[in-house]
Amino acid sequence: MTAPMKPLTPPHIHHATCRVIYGDTDAAGVVYNANYLRYFEIGRTELMRDWVCTYRDIEQLGIVLPVTECFTRFKAPAFYDDLLTVETSIAELKRHTCRFNYRITRKTPGIERRQLLVKGYTIHAAVTREGKLTRLPEDITAKLALFLPSQSTQVNDITK
Repeated sequence: MTAPMKPLTPPHIHHATCRVIYGDTDAAGVVYNANYLRYFEIGRTELMRDWVCTYRDIEQLGIVLPVTECFTRFKAPAFYDDLLTVETSIAELKRHTCRFNYRITRKTPGIERRQLLVKGYTIHAAVTREGKLTRLPEDITAKLALFLPSQSTQVNDITK
């Protein structure tokens, strides 16, 4: 199996789109805050599917990748029927964990730039089905590493 080519512009950013459904909104008509973590999951799942492997492939190895830490900074609300873009990048890779950074944006009519709604990150640990910490498989880490920012590229602090 050949690995994908190293991206030309680190950090490589994956783009996924999703539409806000009515059930994602609260009584005020805006997306309920916890649903942004679901949008992060959509971005991460599609990045993995397109660049590395499916989560099903990882689970067939007896490994799951639960979230061990997450952070979300809200900048502006999303509303019912908005078409969101989830920008996902691989920010950090260690023996047992990986970190994904996210930006959720919306195109607003009449405005050239996309509006930043939310940014954040999740950290995932590789664990067995029995709940024991394990190393990420080498073939998966090799593929993930292709999309890490280069050493010379400074990653913006997502928490600011």
